[in-house]
This record gives sequence, structure tokens and C-alpha cells, in this order.
Amino acid sequence: VQLQASGGGLVQAGGSLRLSCAASGRTFSSYGMGWFRQAPGKEREFVAAIGKSGGSRYYADSVEGRFTISRDNAKNTVYLQMNSLKPEDTAVYYCAADGFGPGTVLGEYEYWGQGTQVTVSS
Repeated sequence: VQLQASGGGLVQAGGSLRLSCAASGRTFSSYGMGWFRQAPGKEREFVAAIGKSGGSRYYADSVEGRFTISRDNAKNTVYLQMNSLKPEDTAVYYCAADGFGPGTVLGEYEYWGQGTQVTVSS
């Protein structure tokens, strides 16, 4: 499956962004989907994940209550709504697909998008 992330940008602290990840190539609804992020000099970390039908969702503690993951299987797209953004949310955000998912561990994901930059200014 091919993944294309979009929606990143520059936003002030307290603002919002919505990331999108469009999938193509295989049956989107067969995959759990996740978002990860990687800040400069840091390892890639889990942000959020959603089950194949959207019924189960998981969040990192650092984003719980501020970010919401969702998916539209008819549009082959997964979203990450990010509210109350903080400077520490600055990173490249990646979407990923997990055939057995959704998981919270990076190594469980088989397919990755190219990443979209999110920058939060203070």
C-alpha cells in the first residue's frame, strides 16, 4: 500500500492542524493505521493508532485529549486532528499501515508515508 501524508505547516502554539494520509494500492480497510512523529535528533515515536474499522483508538500520553485520530474507509484516508498544539509537538509526522494492527510499536508497521512537517511556534 502507498501512503501520502499532507496537511503539515507552521502554526502558533495553541493552534490546530489536521493531517491527512491517503492510501492506495491495496484494501485500506484491511490495515490498522498509525501516526508517528520524529523531532530533530530524536527517535521516531508513536502518536496515535486506529483499528481497521475505526472502533479502537490509541494515543500516546503526550497527545491524549489534544489529538484525535479518525479514518474514512470510503475515502481511503486516515486523519489526525491536532488541537492545542505545543512547541514540543514540532516534528515530521508519518502515517503508517499495519496489516495486523493497530499497534503502538514502530516495528509493527509495514508501510510508511513520506512524512509531513509540523512546526509549532511559541
